[in-house]
Amino acid sequence: MLRLHNSIRPAFRSRRWAHNIPTFSHLNSVNEEDIAHFSSILAPTSILSTLSSVSTPADDIAPYNVDWMGKYHGQANSVLRPRTTQQVSEIVKYCAQRKIGIVPQGGNTGLVGGGISLQKEIVLSLGAMNNVRSFDPVSGVLVADAGCILQSLSEYIAPHNHIMPLDLGAKGSCQIGGNISTNAGGLRLLRYGSLHGTVLGLEVVLPDGTILDQLSTLRKDNTGYDLKQLFIGGEGTLGIVTGVSILTPPAPQATNNIFLALPRFDNVLPLFQTVKRQLGEIMSAFEYIDRTAYDMGLQHGLGPLLSADEVGDSQCFVLVETSGGNQDHDLEKLNNLLESLLTADEPLINTGVLSQSPTQFNSIWALREGLTECVQKEGKPYKYDVSVPLADFQKVVDAVRERMISKGLYGDHAISKVMGYGHVGDGNLHLNVIAKHGYRPELEAALEPFIYEIVADRKGSVSAEHGIGSMKRDALHYSKSEVSIEWMRKVKQVFDPLNIMNPGKVLP
Repeated sequence: MLRLHNSIRPAFRSRRWAHNIPTFSHLNSVNEEDIAHFSSILAPTSILSTLSSVSTPADDIAPYNVDWMGKYHGQANSVLRPRTTQQVSEIVKYCAQRKIGIVPQGGNTGLVGGGISLQKEIVLSLGAMNNVRSFDPVSGVLVADAGCILQSLSEYIAPHNHIMPLDLGAKGSCQIGGNISTNAGGLRLLRYGSLHGTVLGLEVVLPDGTILDQLSTLRKDNTGYDLKQLFIGGEGTLGIVTGVSILTPPAPQATNNIFLALPRFDNVLPLFQTVKRQLGEIMSAFEYIDRTAYDMGLQHGLGPLLSADEVGDSQCFVLVETSGGNQDHDLEKLNNLLESLLTADEPLINTGVLSQSPTQFNSIWALREGLTECVQKEGKPYKYDVSVPLADFQKVVDAVRERMISKGLYGDHAISKVMGYGHVGDGNLHLNVIAKHGYRPELEAALEPFIYEIVADRKGSVSAEHGIGSMKRDALHYSKSEVSIEWMRKVKQVFDPLNIMNPGKVLP
C-alpha cells in the first residue's frame, strides 16, 4: 500500500415512553388440523413443526425462532417453507380464514426483531424461493424470487459486468426480499441511491392471499399510485414480497480505496466536503470509524492498515472508495486529492494508505465490514441504527458513554464499550453499545428512551436502514408525528384488516 504522512450534553424534550408487549387475542394458534391443511399445499420437507403430526426436533426449529444476535426469541411452533408464489398465496388465504398470524422471514439477519415471532404466529420462510427469473444484460434489469441471497445474485450478474445496487455486510446470508422489506441501505447507497429508486417492480402476496403482480421491468411507468413503494420498508406488515424486479448498474471498470487517520472528529465534515468536491462522480463510499471501533478491529485481527506510530492519537478514521470507468483518470484524481490533503497549511489527516492491488483493496474493506463480527465477539451488542446530522455523530456516541458512566454501568461489569461507525455519505450512524456479560433489563432501561431522545432532539430518525420491527415499535413517535402514525395505521387497516401480517411490528 502507498503510505501517506503528515461534546455537549443535549437538552431533551419530554416524550412518553413505554415498551408494550402486544396481545394477540384476535389470533389463533396453529394446530394439528392446520398442519394437515398445509400438507396439502407443501411437501413434507417444507413443513417444520413441533406438533405431534410432524414432530420436528426443537433444535431444527430454533434457527427460525432466534435472531442471529441471540437477542430476540420467538415462540412459533411451526415453520413453512414454500417454493412458489402460488403456495404462498394458498397459505396466506388459509391463515386469513383461520386468523393465524404470519411472520415472513428472509435470511434472519435483521437487527430489530422484525422476522421473529412474538407469540403464536407461524413463520413463513422464503429461503426456498431462490430462483433468478430473468436478467437483461442490456437494460441491467434483474427479476428474481424474494428468497435469493444477495451475494448469489451478485455472482449471477457478475459475468454480465453488472453489480447489485446495494452491498451489505450480511450479503452472504441476507435475502433480497428481506432487503426490500426493510429498505436496506448499505455501503453503496451514496453512489446508487436507495431501493425506493432501484426497485422497478414487486410481486406481493396480500393479506387475503391475493397476488399483486406489479413485477414491471420498465424504468418509467407513471400510471397512477406507485403501490410498490408501500412494501419497500413495510417489513411484511402489508404483504409478503415474493418477487422483485431491480435495476442493476454496470460494474465499474476501476475501483480504488484509501484509508485515512484523522486527528479529531471535527475534521470529518471538512474532509467530506473536500473529497466530494475533488473526486466528484467517482466517489462511491465515505465510511466513518471511531477510534474505539478501530482499536477493537485490530484486537480481533483486522489490519493493521497503518502502523501504531503513524496512527498516534488519531481520534477517528475514514474509508473512501472510488468507482469509475478509467483507472488512470481515477488515480489522477485520487493522487491530486491526497497531495492537497497532505500539503494543506492545516492538514485534515494525520496519515493514510492508498490500495495498490485487489488484495490491499479488499483488506481495507475487510476492516470496515468486519466490525459487526468483532462486536459480537466482545459481548452482546445493543445496536442503534440511526440518522443524525453528520456533525453530531461523535456527540451522540459520547453522550451515550457519559450516560452509562453516570449510571455506574460502564466497565467490564456492564457496558464495556460504546462506539460508532457508519455511512457519512448518508448520515447513518451505527451506534454499538456492548454488554460484556449479556443483555440485562437495567442496561436497556438506561439506554432507552435516552438514545431515542438524543436522536429526536437532533431531528434525526430512530431507524436509518434496519427498520422498526418489534424493537423500535414504541419509539416510532420519536421520528413520526401522530398524524403520520395515524395514517400509517389507516394504510395497515386497508391492506390487513385482520392484522395477521407480521403483527406487533412497526406500528405501536
